[in-house]
Amino acid sequence: MVVLDERPERLLIERASDPPGHRPGARLAARVRRIERSLLTVFVDVGFEPDAVLPLGAQTAGLSEGARIEVEVVSAPRREKGAVVRLVGPAVGEPRVLAAAAPLIERLARFAPKTEIVTGRAARAAAEVAETEALARVHSLPSGGSLAIEPTRALIALDVDLGAAAGDARRAAARANREAIAAAARLLRLKALGGAIVIDLAGKGHDGDALKALAAAAFAPDQPGVAMGPITRFGLWPLVLPHRAAPVAEILCTAQGLVTDESLAFRLLRDLESAAGPGLRVEARAAPEVAAAAVRMDAYLRQRIGARFRILAAPEAPRDAPIIKPWEAHDDG
Repeated sequence: MVVLDERPERLLIERASDPPGHRPGARLAARVRRIERSLLTVFVDVGFEPDAVLPLGAQTAGLSEGARIEVEVVSAPRREKGAVVRLVGPAVGEPRVLAAAAPLIERLARFAPKTEIVTGRAARAAAEVAETEALARVHSLPSGGSLAIEPTRALIALDVDLGAAAGDARRAAARANREAIAAAARLLRLKALGGAIVIDLAGKGHDGDALKALAAAAFAPDQPGVAMGPITRFGLWPLVLPHRAAPVAEILCTAQGLVTDESLAFRLLRDLESAAGPGLRVEARAAPEVAAAAVRMDAYLRQRIGARFRILAAPEAPRDAPIIKPWEAHDDG
């Protein structure tokens, strides 16, 4: 994760189960499956579903269907949507991964190349906070208002609410909108959300030039690819942000919005490592499906702390709140 001014800014998640061809920066041998000139899009067979999307432009004008090409993943695939790729050049052979993306630690270092990377207990605690914020729907603003961020199939809807903001309504709305723009830029990066964005601003009679200047600074780290439309008389402000990573919620949650068993199992393993400390034995009693997922992945934890833990299935344990306690010798039976 990346932290700026003590607030989580980005959350990078990589798991051993991730297909290597999904990661931004991976080089793939591919085949042009279909060219849709009316959509300015080339659909590319990259060896996994769905097909990747290659924007049609001057660089791709000479392509024909069936051509073998090398591409680089620019944006990871999302739920029901393929990866976005760029053309590198010609290729031979069947669609396959030619070169893996850079390691996670290297990609993390690019955001702050002169900053020391912190690991261990403090990093785990900070990542838990970042994960919680990335999955939240409503976020508080300093003045007492709130910002709601809700992805839909078509776009990302943001709503600025004055809430308990005090004072003159017009000034309170202007302040809430300024705070919301700064918060929205950070939170959209943290959640890894992009595409069409619509912000429902608070109040009426907005100073469009001032708000756009604030937004230009707040979204500068997301350039190139940020575009802003005019604020409508209804207080709706359309923007477009580039997609570069899979949304955090799609990695951690099911299509219905529930945190997956795998994600809860990773949390459980992190909690066990923290609870074990130096030389302690610990056990976790977790919901059966979470316990089963954790047991399948516990080799990671054994490499770090040895066999000083055990994971038991407990139907009475809440799915998202396993019971972790010391593992006493007399409990072995």
